[in-house]
Amino acid sequence: MISILLRGRTLSFLRWPETIDDHSAWRYEDDGGLLIRDGRIVAAGAYAEVEKQAGQGVKKIDHRPHLLLPGFIDAHVHFPQMQVIASHGAELLDWLNTYTFPEETKFRNAQHGRRIARLFLDEMVRHGTTTVAAYCSVHKASAEAFFAESHHRNMLNIAGKVMMDRNAPEGVLDTPQSGYDDTKALIEEWHGKGRQLYAITPRFAITSSPEQLEMAGTLCREHPDLHMQTHLSENHAEIAFTRELYPQLRDYTDVYEHYGLLGKKSLLGHCIHLSEREADAISDAGSIAVFCPTSNLFLGSGLFDYQRHRRRDKALRIAAATDVGGGTNYSMLRTMDEGYKVIALNGEKLNPFQSFWQLTRGNAEALSVLEKVGTLDQDTDADIVVLDARATPAMRLRMETIETLAEELFLLQTLGDDRAVREVYVAGRAAKSDMAT
Repeated sequence: MISILLRGRTLSFLRWPETIDDHSAWRYEDDGGLLIRDGRIVAAGAYAEVEKQAGQGVKKIDHRPHLLLPGFIDAHVHFPQMQVIASHGAELLDWLNTYTFPEETKFRNAQHGRRIARLFLDEMVRHGTTTVAAYCSVHKASAEAFFAESHHRNMLNIAGKVMMDRNAPEGVLDTPQSGYDDTKALIEEWHGKGRQLYAITPRFAITSSPEQLEMAGTLCREHPDLHMQTHLSENHAEIAFTRELYPQLRDYTDVYEHYGLLGKKSLLGHCIHLSEREADAISDAGSIAVFCPTSNLFLGSGLFDYQRHRRRDKALRIAAATDVGGGTNYSMLRTMDEGYKVIALNGEKLNPFQSFWQLTRGNAEALSVLEKVGTLDQDTDADIVVLDARATPAMRLRMETIETLAEELFLLQTLGDDRAVREVYVAGRAAKSDMAT
């Protein structure tokens, strides 16, 4: 039995923090301990108390004065788009046709998929992200490459082969039947293998015919425990094109309603331009609106109204994500920094405890994986990030004047990146330092 005892300042959330002074919403230990055995947290609390439970032969690792938090969670990311990130000058539909679809065509080559899957998960770990909900390409081999790499690292990840059978180049199209068959085979091979979870993944209404969305709905009925992920209402031109393709339905959201794709594990990327009817329908279904601020700003798509959606009578469940490659980096710290600005442009503010709740427990709740990750609770998986608020000269200088935990978190969110991530534990294994050697 492998046991380690981590020491540092520990922070984990119990619920959404209503205000910056809502101390009952989080658990903070200035000298905290986490006892880990066989990849799970078996004790958490004050270091002196946890140490008493450690016993003999436990490896002790002292991370003081750094912060230990649950590993970050990214609720919407396209792993085949690593070589698309930082592509200039297009809005969504042009960006897909000019950059994304040609790039994803390369994933016909299984070796290319394996290389990018390895580099992608390297990048996630480097930035402190331990769980993602990932889109693969249309090619079955791309999902096989992603899951194989994720399983090798013992990461808890959610992913799926994209289903798309129209309005894209031939090299990234399947058919309704092949999309169904490939998805069924991948579910059988990978869902529940180790820590792997499968997501049924019709890309979006524009690239799936009614026949394919019927197949996606059939998959959801056949596998009601699985996630479903797609895109919704990211861009005005996208919405208009969708209405042309499905004129008999009430609106964009109704497309997914009609084909049985809305449920408590349905992850809807972007959701910027929702009508009140659509927001009500998403709320009634318990589906999740995924906020992708760096992507929404970069592509000029619009401003997600985070606080209003949380406060409405029929509140939306919300997750946050990098998106990539429409997004501009792999860091959830940078994501929440841009998210703060989007929310500010909507006349609201997000306090730093709310930000860190979102990228840990909040995203775990949204992805229905809270029993496994997103907290530092006993009997959860030991996915942990170690953050250094003095990681750069600018951060060290600012820390000279910082007096509170809230100020330190806001500094990490505003100036932090992969350099602020000192270590990452994946199921109790030191993953970032292992990767560097």
